[in-house]
Amino acid sequence: MKGRQIILDQLNNREAAALMVDGKLSDFLIEGDAPRPGTIYRAIADRPMKGQGGMFLSTPDGNVFLRQVKGLAPGQALLVQVTGYAEEGKAIPVTQKVLFKSRFAIVTPDAPGLNVSRSIRDDDLRDELKGIAHDVMGDSNMGLILRSSCANADADEIAEDIAAMLDLAEAVLADAEGPAEKLTDGDGPHLLAWREWVEPAGVVTEDKAFEFNGVLDALDELDVAKVRLPGGAYMFVEQTRALIAVDVNTGNDTSPAAGLQANIAAAKDLPRQCRIRGYGGQITIDVAPMPKKDRRTFETALRGALKADGIETVMAGWTPLGHFELQRKRDRLVTAELLK
Repeated sequence: MKGRQIILDQLNNREAAALMVDGKLSDFLIEGDAPRPGTIYRAIADRPMKGQGGMFLSTPDGNVFLRQVKGLAPGQALLVQVTGYAEEGKAIPVTQKVLFKSRFAIVTPDAPGLNVSRSIRDDDLRDELKGIAHDVMGDSNMGLILRSSCANADADEIAEDIAAMLDLAEAVLADAEGPAEKLTDGDGPHLLAWREWVEPAGVVTEDKAFEFNGVLDALDELDVAKVRLPGGAYMFVEQTRALIAVDVNTGNDTSPAAGLQANIAAAKDLPRQCRIRGYGGQITIDVAPMPKKDRRTFETALRGALKADGIETVMAGWTPLGHFELQRKRDRLVTAELLK
């Protein structure tokens, strides 16, 4: 099926959302058991982690870990926000820089100023959006970022969204003192789909929507590490205890350009594979053989794919053995483990 579909359903008694683009699973979100990214706690400082520059904090959901701690004493209360999921056996990562994020607006208490997404380049539209922001924010000393989704949105919807996030931010910040407590939950899959998948799409919410729209068939493919690529090439995307291993192969193509073509195809599809599989952390790519002069072309293709992906990923670079390494934010749980 051509076009974009956002499909909302339940899977294994878990809330889930799928984004299908031209009949292919482009993104997938499913509820986990751990605290969601975006959750805000009033936490209590517990004990410092010497040598790592961080501190464990106590919350109603267990210990969390805050990096780059300065001037924080045990027993002190502070507001923190979950930034992602923890590796097995480790504490949940949090930050003191809390954000209040919705479809059109992000309220930034620690970063004053009104800003409009750089992807909105029309000067008249930018001025109009800034006017809406000034009207709603008033004399608030909090910051605001208007997201790219504002470009095609109704002015009243944008204003309502800003006001809702501002009200939430003010309520949370006013509740900073007291014992450990969860103050807000992060968004679940259905809300995240509304918040992040903003390009025009049909929305399907009917009973058994995943079954009738090809989502279940697409999820079955996640049990297989082998991913077929254009031109007969393929790659294996596998999770190990230490990292995500990606092995790119040219298949039966023995032409001089086969290695570069396979690597470019892998670079373009790898972010999607990580999204739908829920993979994050260290990623090591064993590229197909290609001349060193072609490495920059591969990096350009990968950088473009990651930019469109939207999940924070650092391109660490080449190893002495010729592998390419990435560090990807763990903002999802592994899909296969939640489907068991």
